[in-house]
Amino acid sequence: MRLHGLRQELAHPRTSVQVCLLGIVGGTIAAGLIILFRLSYEWLHQNALTWLTQATNDPQIARLILPLAAVLLILLVAFITGFKHYRMGIPFVIHRVKMFYGYVPFRTTINQFFGGMLALAGGFVVGREGPSVHIGASGSSYVGQWLRLPYNSIRILAGCGIAAGISASFNTPFAAVIFVMEVVLREYKIHIFVPVMLAAACGSVLTRLVFGEINELSFLSIAVFSEWMYLYFVLLGIVLGALAALFNNQLMQVMTLFRPVKMFWRLVLAAIITGAVTFVLPQAAGANFESIEILFTEQPDTLFLMALLAAKFVLAVIAIGLGIPGGIMGPVMVIGMLAGAVLLMPLEGLIDVTTYTRSFALLGVAGMLTAVLHAPLAALSAVMELSYSPQIILPAMLVIVPAYVTSTQFLGNRSIFIRQLDYQNLPYAINSIQEALEKTGVLAAMATDFKLFKAAPQDIIEKYLGDNPTTIVLEQKQLERELQYRLVQYDVSLDHNAQALNFLTIEGLNSQSTLFEVYEKLKNTRSGAVFIYDSKKEDVVGVITWNILQNFLQRAQY
Repeated sequence: MRLHGLRQELAHPRTSVQVCLLGIVGGTIAAGLIILFRLSYEWLHQNALTWLTQATNDPQIARLILPLAAVLLILLVAFITGFKHYRMGIPFVIHRVKMFYGYVPFRTTINQFFGGMLALAGGFVVGREGPSVHIGASGSSYVGQWLRLPYNSIRILAGCGIAAGISASFNTPFAAVIFVMEVVLREYKIHIFVPVMLAAACGSVLTRLVFGEINELSFLSIAVFSEWMYLYFVLLGIVLGALAALFNNQLMQVMTLFRPVKMFWRLVLAAIITGAVTFVLPQAAGANFESIEILFTEQPDTLFLMALLAAKFVLAVIAIGLGIPGGIMGPVMVIGMLAGAVLLMPLEGLIDVTTYTRSFALLGVAGMLTAVLHAPLAALSAVMELSYSPQIILPAMLVIVPAYVTSTQFLGNRSIFIRQLDYQNLPYAINSIQEALEKTGVLAAMATDFKLFKAAPQDIIEKYLGDNPTTIVLEQKQLERELQYRLVQYDVSLDHNAQALNFLTIEGLNSQSTLFEVYEKLKNTRSGAVFIYDSKKEDVVGVITWNILQNFLQRAQY
C-alpha cells in the first residue's frame, strides 16, 4: 500500500517530499557508480603503461601499443555482450530520455562502463563525461524500473542520474543541473529542477568524500583584465566559434566517411593513429586536465602549444568519429584551454602573457563548450564553478555570445549532439501535446469510482446505470484466450433500431503509463476510454475516459 501511495504521488507533476527523496536516491546511486568508474579507469591508467613498458623495455613502444591493446579489449567486451555498434554516450541518452522515458538498455551500460574505462586508460582523446552520463542515467532509472514507478518519474530519475554523473565527474553541481535542463531535458519545470538539483548535490558531496575538495581545474585562476581587453574577448569568441564549427564539421565528416567500415576496423584504425601521434608527441595522449596543468606550469612556447592543439584536435575527431567509447566534452574543454592560450599570444607585445595564460585558457573553455554543444548557460556556469570566481562572468559572457552567434548564424553550425542524433537516425523531438501529457501519470488522472460487472445480465447493468448515471461502468468478458473489457453507456443515438445500452470495447494500459499513451489510444475516435491495470489485466485499478483526458489538455497552466 505504501508503494502504491508513492507511485500515485509521483504520477503528479508537482514538487513533493517523495520526488525530492527520489532525486536523492537516484543521485546517490548514480554517483556511486561514477565513483567506481573513476577509480577503475584511474587505477588502470596508472598501471597499464607501466605494465607495457616492463613487457617491451621501451616506453615509446609501450605508448604505441597501449591504444591498440585497449581497442582489442573493448572489442572483446563488445563480442561478449553481442554488441555490433556503439550507440552510446550523451546523444544516445538524450534519445532514450526523450523517446523512452529514460529507459537505458542494460547491455549498452555494460559496454559503456568497460569500454569507457579502457578508452580512457588507453590514452584516447575522449572525455569521461560521456560514460558518466550514460552510466548515471542507467543506474538511476533502474531504480524506477525496479519499483515500477510511473514513466514520468523514471524520466526525472534519469535526469537526476545525469546530473549526479556530471557532478561526480567534474565536481560542478550547478553546471550539472544547468546542463541537464538546457541540453538533455530542454525545459525548466520546478518539479524537475528540485530533484535534479538534489541529485547533483549528492554527486558532488560523494565525489568530494572520495577524491577530496580540490577541483581539477582550480589551477585556472582569473587575472584582473584591463578595459581595452574586453574588445579582444569579442574577437576571441569569434575565432573560438569558427574553431568549434570546424571541429563539429570534421567530426561529422569522419563519421560519415567511415560509416560503411565495420566497427572492428574503425576502432583499430583509431588505435593506430592515436598510437602513432602519441609516439611522436606523448603530451597529446588523453583528455585529462593534469597534463594541461603541468603544461601551463612549464610555460611552453607558442609553436609547441599550436602543435599540441592540432594533435588534440585531430585525435579527438578521429577517436570520437570512429566510435571509441567516450565523451566529447572533455576533449572540447582541453582544446578550448589550448586554443585560449594560443590566441593570447598576439598580445605578447602589449601585456605580460604569462599573467593571463590561465585566464585565457578558461575563457577558451567557455567559448568552445558554448559553440560545440550550443549550451551557453551551461558553459557559463561551468567556467564560473571551475574557477571559483564570479569575476569570470563578464569576460566569459563577452566570449560566449560572439562564439555562439558566429557558430550558429554565420557558419550554420548546430549542436554536436543534435547532429549525431540526426546522423544515427535517433528521434529526439516531441510535439507540444506529447510533452504536456507525458508529465502526468495515469495514476494521477484515472477515475477509481467505477463499477465493474463480470458477465452480468444486461438488465442488471441497465438498472445499475439508471440508478447511477454518472458512474463509469465496465463489463468484463472471458474470451477463449484473454479477458475483454467493454465500456457500457446509454445509447443516445436517434437510430430507431438502437439498443438501450452501447457496449464499446476498450484497451488497457499498465499503471506506469502516462496520459500520452491514453491520448494515443483515443485520439482517432475522440471518445471512449481505457482501463488501467496494475501488474495483470485482471487487476483493474482505474479508468480514463476521453472527457477526463480532455480536461487535462484544457487545464490552464501558469
